[in-house]
Amino acid sequence: MKRFPMAPADAAWLRMDRPTNLMVVTSVMWFDEALDWTALRALIQHRMVDRFPRFRQRVVEEHGHYCWEDVEGFDLEEHLHPVHLAEPAGREQLQEFTSGLVSVPLDHARPLWDLYLVENYGSGCAAVFRMHYAIADGIALARMLMSLTDDPEVEPVAVTEPEAAADGSRGPLAGVVAHELFEALVHPRRLAALVARPGRILDLARTAVADTEALAQLTVMPADRQTALRGVAGVRKSVTWSPPVPLDSLRGAAHLTGTTVNDVLLSAVSGALRAHLVRRRSPVHDVRAIVPFNLRPLDQPLPAELGNKFGLVYIPLPLTTAHRHERLREMARRTRRVKDSAQGLVAFGILELVGLAPQFVEDLAIDVFASKGTGVMTNVPGPRRPVTLVGTRLVGTIGWGPTSGDLALGVAMFSYAGTVTIGLCVDADLVPDVELLLADLLTELDALITPELVAP
Repeated sequence: MKRFPMAPADAAWLRMDRPTNLMVVTSVMWFDEALDWTALRALIQHRMVDRFPRFRQRVVEEHGHYCWEDVEGFDLEEHLHPVHLAEPAGREQLQEFTSGLVSVPLDHARPLWDLYLVENYGSGCAAVFRMHYAIADGIALARMLMSLTDDPEVEPVAVTEPEAAADGSRGPLAGVVAHELFEALVHPRRLAALVARPGRILDLARTAVADTEALAQLTVMPADRQTALRGVAGVRKSVTWSPPVPLDSLRGAAHLTGTTVNDVLLSAVSGALRAHLVRRRSPVHDVRAIVPFNLRPLDQPLPAELGNKFGLVYIPLPLTTAHRHERLREMARRTRRVKDSAQGLVAFGILELVGLAPQFVEDLAIDVFASKGTGVMTNVPGPRRPVTLVGTRLVGTIGWGPTSGDLALGVAMFSYAGTVTIGLCVDADLVPDVELLLADLLTELDALITPELVAP
């Protein structure tokens, strides 16, 4: 059977699996009517399996390197699992079912994905999709899933507004040259091509100082402060998600305060974590959020091989700032500082190097970099207007990327049809009150987006 080399960054995610934190994306979609499962099977085969080879390939190791191998006689039915929830088959039962799946390893003897078809959710149905991060990152997965809808050309809406760098270039992290330099060092042919372009070499030199500074910051950054949110991760996980939050209300609060929607969301998360720690009588410290930063242009088609194309930035959350609106202003200041750095791209380069290193080196690197944060927070754009899947309207969706090392907290934000859904995925032992944490988060959001409560 044909084999295809695995990209270094994808190999890094493959080897990052631990029983307590699997590198698997879990996405939930719910509908207000039943889906035509026969039509859905045909759609998945045509638009997903046939279009993206990774969904019909398994992982094999060859001379110490990982490859994708075509599966002979690939059987779609092995990946589709009908499910019947216990009555009353509402959100609580769907959350409990999804929580149980989060810690179940995927079968590495076959392609690394599964789809669970929940036939009796509420008055309609639901689907839970699981995929290993070695196949694709979260934004690529969201775009792939939306390509299955009856309006696959619908444009995603970004929750965070695009910003320009001071020199007018498309910021932040405008130094894509760092990645180009890494590619040139790894691939001699690209190095030769680079040498033939003196102007490009000058561009690399101009950004070398900034990239070196970002690398130094990541390297010397100490472990995050100890709170009740940190500890040794266990196997059991809990998930929950919010009702849809109107995107216009978030934009209105951001406009009135001179911040961004992302600032408002992260400030609400900060306030909720503060309340959570106070309730548990834990020390309250500022903690860092590990935030994936997309490096793949949203206006370009997804490549057939998918893969990972994102960096990571560490954003300190102002938990020690007690006043809600001062916390929002401080959050905005901190996110601006991170946006102006090359941290995300440098982190992607490090991940590629880790993927080329021996397993014990990767294990050490992951523990070190995971210890520098307290949770992973993702922000994924979805369609601007409602979409349908095989003729049935998608009511809502949420999905969580993986948390590495001993991280116990994942916060996901997904925009869809003028709303934002916020989901939590936590270690059930380290964060035992996930529903209270979500309630705290929604209380913070309500206070920030209520016009009479927004500070001038």
